[in-house]
Amino acid sequence: MRFGVLGSTEARLGDGRPVAVGGPRLRALLVLLLLEAGRPVTAERLIDGLYGAAPPGDPANALQAQVSRLRALLGDAGDGGLLTRHPAGYLIDVDPGDVDVHRFERLAAEGRAALAAGGHRRAAAVLDEALGLWRGPALADVGEAPFAAAQAVRLEELRVTAAEDRAEAGLALGLHRDLVPGLQELLRAHPLRERPVGLLMRALYGSGRQADALAVFEECRRRLAGELGTDPSAELAALHLAILRADPSLEVPAPAAVSSAAPSAAVRHGLPAQLTPLIGRDGELARIAALLAEARLVTLTGPGGTGKTRLAAEAAERHPGEVCFVELAPLGGGPEIAQAVLGALGLRETAVLTGRGGHAAVPDPAGRLVAALAGRELLLVLDNCEHVVEAVARLADRLLSSCPGLRVLATSREALGITGEVLHPVPPLALPSPGVPADRAPAVRLFADRARAVRPDFTLDETTAEAVVRICRALDGLPLAIELAAARLRSLSAAEIVSRLDDRFRLLSRGSRTAQPRHRTLRAVVEWSWDLLEEDERVLARRLTVFTAGATLEAAERVCGVDDTDGVLASLVDKSLVEAAGDRYRMLETIRAFCAERLTEAGEGERMRRAHFDCFLGLAETADPHLRGADQLRWLARLDAEHDDLHAALHRASAAGDTGAALRLLAALTCYWWLRGLRGEAVALARELLERIGSGPPAGFADEYALCVMLVASGGGSHPGMDAHLRTTRKIMEERESVPRQPFISVMWAMITGPPDADLAKELRDRWEMSESIDSWTRAIIRFGAGYLRLFEGDPAEAERDFAVALAGFRALGERWGLAQTLSGMADLADWRGDRAGSAALTDEALRLVEEIGADVDVAELLRRRADGRARDGDLEGARADYERTAELGRRAGAWEAVAAARLGFGDLARFRGDLARARRLYEAALAECSAGWFDAEHTRVRVHLALAWIAVAEGDAAEALDLHRRILATGFNERDRWLAARVAEGLAGVAMLEEDGERAALLLGVGSALRGASGGDPEVERVTAWCRARIGEDAYRAAHARGAGLAHHGAPALGGRPRPALTVIGEQLSALGE
Repeated sequence: MRFGVLGSTEARLGDGRPVAVGGPRLRALLVLLLLEAGRPVTAERLIDGLYGAAPPGDPANALQAQVSRLRALLGDAGDGGLLTRHPAGYLIDVDPGDVDVHRFERLAAEGRAALAAGGHRRAAAVLDEALGLWRGPALADVGEAPFAAAQAVRLEELRVTAAEDRAEAGLALGLHRDLVPGLQELLRAHPLRERPVGLLMRALYGSGRQADALAVFEECRRRLAGELGTDPSAELAALHLAILRADPSLEVPAPAAVSSAAPSAAVRHGLPAQLTPLIGRDGELARIAALLAEARLVTLTGPGGTGKTRLAAEAAERHPGEVCFVELAPLGGGPEIAQAVLGALGLRETAVLTGRGGHAAVPDPAGRLVAALAGRELLLVLDNCEHVVEAVARLADRLLSSCPGLRVLATSREALGITGEVLHPVPPLALPSPGVPADRAPAVRLFADRARAVRPDFTLDETTAEAVVRICRALDGLPLAIELAAARLRSLSAAEIVSRLDDRFRLLSRGSRTAQPRHRTLRAVVEWSWDLLEEDERVLARRLTVFTAGATLEAAERVCGVDDTDGVLASLVDKSLVEAAGDRYRMLETIRAFCAERLTEAGEGERMRRAHFDCFLGLAETADPHLRGADQLRWLARLDAEHDDLHAALHRASAAGDTGAALRLLAALTCYWWLRGLRGEAVALARELLERIGSGPPAGFADEYALCVMLVASGGGSHPGMDAHLRTTRKIMEERESVPRQPFISVMWAMITGPPDADLAKELRDRWEMSESIDSWTRAIIRFGAGYLRLFEGDPAEAERDFAVALAGFRALGERWGLAQTLSGMADLADWRGDRAGSAALTDEALRLVEEIGADVDVAELLRRRADGRARDGDLEGARADYERTAELGRRAGAWEAVAAARLGFGDLARFRGDLARARRLYEAALAECSAGWFDAEHTRVRVHLALAWIAVAEGDAAEALDLHRRILATGFNERDRWLAARVAEGLAGVAMLEEDGERAALLLGVGSALRGASGGDPEVERVTAWCRARIGEDAYRAAHARGAGLAHHGAPALGGRPRPALTVIGEQLSALGE
């Protein structure tokens, strides 16, 4: 699709057909995203841009609803995948070249660069194209949006500047008369702007209208004095004087046709012709053109294989003036460089006879070059400077200081390091974004293009795309490596290339026969850089490979053991072996693989891996207690930054058989994993470790072993010897006299075992709370667990007291996760009492806290619960938006039980609207996703079967509804889950309604009410309740309802007694209904 904002907002399909873009707010959202096309925009910025100082009560949910509508609109147009969620916000994944504003900015920069370089014809043509993109005032139909005014002003300023540049080019081409009307219109629109005044004066003078030109100046003088109290600038006054004197410098060149005549070919010296198209570099080319318009020395830097040479050649080809391209790779330095430039310019070095003795005096090549270039406007491209960087720096400095018309574009793996140099790091090609078609990524497009060159039948489709993406990712998006990989398709499939990438240097060893030797193989590319390193740089480079995802300076100093680490690291950055991003340093994977070979050759691998493990174990154990306090966000961010290396350290210790050390690190990371919602990967790591441990805990690591077992158990599924591991763990927990070393173990224990036996729970709680080693967080989490146990037991008053103690404890600590869990428990309690508004407010506060932490799984669960409440209250659109976010977060976190829960919610919405067929399809999809889930998947599966049973009730199929309830009870879900048990009882009340047994239906509603509390507006329960009252009368209904409540509470109709096992009561009623 192509998009326009320079005028009213428009979207068009590839064939030119327009696409409707919705109402004002939807258009504003689209424009906000298009202004950053291809880059993520934070939710905060979108909310601020859409709503300004008057956001809705729930801005995040309102934004999500707008995003969903926009995605649906784009989906109807056939391109719904354009709008995706990104870790940093939302992303509309379109090429900036497909959005008129970005195309305009690129063309305006190119035009200005051409103008500065004296390429007036090209400047005029490019600027005409740029200005032709405008269809009216920018952002014309979103002007009421809070963000629009500032953006419209910025874009108008760019348009006016481009119009001025176009007029400047036209004057240089002698088109004075043609420019007058446009400049007059421009000046009327911007009467206080001086540049159009000067341009119009020159155009009028060049058209033979000297008096009119002078009148324009006088009008400008009066306007500035009257409105601003100032005089015209010195430059404008000087132009006025020149016109008065008819200065010869204002002589008009002969007119030249711009639009009809093709520009004359600029002189090119040594510029190689390209045999293949340049892919994915439009943005880089525009940036280079803009840099060359402002600076006289621009150096393209980056590691070998990023495409610096190709990019420089393409930039030079597009340059409007004279160009000289010089390849330095074969040279050794010194005077050879100046001689190579002279040779490229066709100025061969000659000997001068002295006249006495026949001896020749050879002039200074650099001096001759200065003389040759002193009066010329020329772009000099010096390619591959890194091995002769000092000699190139000296020559460039001399030439630039002596030749004012010269501009230099250099490519080098290391900066030249002279005054005036502007660096432009050349990045690898962009890789596919999650959820976006692979063929939109430049790296994938390059592979496909080069693949078709060696295998014309190659197509990028569902059979090849995944392998191609893996190849491009493994090769870091490096163009040279991708081209070498594509060339292997002569004899290998894409999947076979993927399987051989572990030995990439052997695999990618056949390049073009005509390429420079250092570009023929992947190994040669990296060896060229390695050979230029000093010894201390080589030591640090090979030792850095022990880090999986880069390192901070502090970690590099601690692990690598190199003197002056910061200085050596800076040298590696300068030489493009290491990239600096913020406070981290990393290597491209190809460079890392090469340097890792050198680490093995040096015999330092084991020592470095041990130092790496010690470093990250220390970090994890230092961070762990801080995760349970007010400073948790900062420490979560630190662990996020080191996530991959923490996991690598754990994998290595486990693989090496050091299970005690691995358990220690796993225990220190468990709280982090849980708070961040990384539970799936935590389970996988724990399973891997438990397989190596054997039948019991290593000596001294009982708590850590128990935590590992609990993590594995939380993931569900089968695991060898799991029953024995759980028995050992139960014994460890029940025999503890004091709190565990790792406080989070108490959370995991409750999650794995469910609500424990009340007497055992009280005994453990009392024992641990009396321990001298208990900390404030553990005390609070114990009270939180006690509150839920009271809630399961049907004792809301005691639950509220326990929750209050926990809440005060977490608030005092400033700990968001525990606070959110407690607020969620209190929301359940409010829901139980029928206080929907109070429950919603508590859920919203809990949601805000877990969103601050970034705990995606917890956010998804709370959103799902809020959506359930909204659906019960009739807010189906609000519920839909929450379910969509739940599914999105679940997919992102790999928590398929959350996706299943969202799918269940979508089914409920369809059922509430009467679309039973759609509801059934969604429920069946949810069951399939439950099978892929782990934690809490059984709970969701039961809820799906209940929903299917309600469909059967709606369709009048009592036999099907009874069968589904039998299956639910056969699963043996935790009978202390009173909410779920209540839903089963209420579902059976619906079956009783079908069988016209009003008294039994009322009794079952009583069981549900006693177990769960108020129904909270559940539409099915209300429908059955209304039927019962009408069927048997109010008095009989109340009596049967009270009997049901008594069955659940040993005859006590009010909440508070010791509950009879709920499933026993419900099972009896199910049997009675089935008779």
